[in-house]
Amino acid sequence: MISQPARQVCRCLLTSVLALVVAACSAQQPLPDSQSSGQRVISRPAPARTASVGERAAAVAVQQVGVPYRYGGHSPAGFDCSGLVHYSYSRAGKPVARTTAALWNTLTPVEARQMRTGDLLFFRIEGKMSHVGLYLGDGRFVHAPSSGRSVTIEDLDDEYYRRALIGAGRPR
Repeated sequence: MISQPARQVCRCLLTSVLALVVAACSAQQPLPDSQSSGQRVISRPAPARTASVGERAAAVAVQQVGVPYRYGGHSPAGFDCSGLVHYSYSRAGKPVARTTAALWNTLTPVEARQMRTGDLLFFRIEGKMSHVGLYLGDGRFVHAPSSGRSVTIEDLDDEYYRRALIGAGRPR
């Protein structure tokens, strides 16, 4: 079970991502009315800034917080790390590889200062690259950590994850 503070962070992140999507879809732009002196303004919908596939995938992943870890899992019944990434990106409309190694081999590398919501973070655990999570922004990421735990949100500033981080990339 996740702690109350973690639940609040999850709710806050999900709310922020969804608010961005709703705000982008509801923006309006004023237009002058050509039948008058130009003083009256008519509104028409502005071109919506839709959420990127990475933002959509991150929102899906955050919704899975609390789902138990399951080796080989790739559904809300249980996830392993790459299963969470695969499920989240599939739900966001972009199929990606299923395993950590295959994900690593099919991404575009991203510098730390260029990371965006939905980018993939790769970690070296027990001497080999064997873990992946989705970047949420502000130094946070969501992942399915290990057996006996559940999908959770972590901080990249945590010493364990800071030392284990290999790199980041964006699915092509």
